[in-house]
Amino acid sequence: MYDIIIIGAGTAGISAYKEAIKHTQNILIINAGPWDTTCARVGCMPSKVLISIANRMHDIQHAQEVALRVSAKIDTSQVMQHVRELRDHFTTATLKEVNSWDDKHKISGKAHFIDSKTVQVDQQYYQAKSFIIAVGSTPTVNSDWKNELGDKLLSSDQIFELETLPKSLAVVGSGVIAIELAQAMQRLGVETIVFARSRKVGSLTSPKLQKIAQTTLSEELNIKFETLPEQVKKFRNKVKINYIEKGTQSSFTADYLLVATGRNSFLDSLSLENIDSKFTDLKKLPVDEQTKQLADYPIFIIGDAHSNSPIQHEAAHEGRTVIHNCLNFPKLKNIKTLTLLGIVFSQPEMAIVGQSFNQLTQSNVEFVTGFVSYTTQGRAIVLGKNQGAVEVYIDKTTRKFLGSELFVESAEHMAHLLSWMIAEDLTLDDILQKPFYHPTLEEGLRTAFKHARRQLE
Repeated sequence: MYDIIIIGAGTAGISAYKEAIKHTQNILIINAGPWDTTCARVGCMPSKVLISIANRMHDIQHAQEVALRVSAKIDTSQVMQHVRELRDHFTTATLKEVNSWDDKHKISGKAHFIDSKTVQVDQQYYQAKSFIIAVGSTPTVNSDWKNELGDKLLSSDQIFELETLPKSLAVVGSGVIAIELAQAMQRLGVETIVFARSRKVGSLTSPKLQKIAQTTLSEELNIKFETLPEQVKKFRNKVKINYIEKGTQSSFTADYLLVATGRNSFLDSLSLENIDSKFTDLKKLPVDEQTKQLADYPIFIIGDAHSNSPIQHEAAHEGRTVIHNCLNFPKLKNIKTLTLLGIVFSQPEMAIVGQSFNQLTQSNVEFVTGFVSYTTQGRAIVLGKNQGAVEVYIDKTTRKFLGSELFVESAEHMAHLLSWMIAEDLTLDDILQKPFYHPTLEEGLRTAFKHARRQLE
């Protein structure tokens, strides 16, 4: 019997193994599919390569915004090859580490539970004192569309395998992945259309910032808000999409259809009902958010196998910290949660730090909102990136900084600063005593905090 069996070798599973091996050699990790991470292979890294290329091309083409006249001929024929080359570089680093592990600790294959102490892989049975489930997730795919379109239907896992950039692309979805990829493709010269179920784009929950984001992104992207395809069909080796917009029947023909409407957990492959007959509804699994324990069993579910926010650093953190609960069961301790930090690599970038506008509103916390527009912010104008805005949320009673939403240039950097402020439990007054160099984008944050202070006074 093993001390720990880990199922899944993505970010969370790899992190769990690396921590567990410090405490015990009596360990097994089981994985179906590639022994690397979603982030390196089909997620964070290849998408950011594509986005980086797209933004560089956009800056060249819009150099007039900083008083430069540029005549440029840009060849995009090598873009997808470059994406895959860098993707392979990142996955090779991950695989090199995994390959260094003791072969006795690794099994390739699909695992499913026989009971709470036993899993089966192929025809072999393996038992453990505790289990970590880190099986991850996969993009949601419409099976009817897949049957009709075949390889003309892409998920976010498959788009990076295109040999060259398509001439046209239809995207279904307006969440984080959809907006990132759609904007990148549009900037790379791909005629792109986005079908959105609602009016929401990206991750922002603030109504004011959502409206700004919708307006700003629509100036660049053809987004059909509150409009979904009525019919998709293969037509002359392309995809014909019929839809109704404002009561009028319309159609769009694209080289490919990209569906980016969320992800489904791989938990359904584990036969969890063999542990407990009540575990048939995966959306209602009794997973303790503080300890990651499944009901009262020595089984812990981490990463995006059971999460609405598949964020790499959170998955790695859970993998490291859950080992204590595995080795000390039934003496459990809460996994220290990190300050929420979510970033969307659109342009401008979006970010949510700490508690979002929605979370604060629904929890009935009394707070004020400090606001700053970046359309007139000095450094943003200098950079030719004067778009978007930032909100900061301050507790009316304690003056504590609770959270922030951003839609602005370099949000990825400012969001880190803000998350560290929250982690340090700073008040509004503490923050305004910090240095803000001139001229920087961070000065805009001070403007937002001052706006909040005026409301409190």
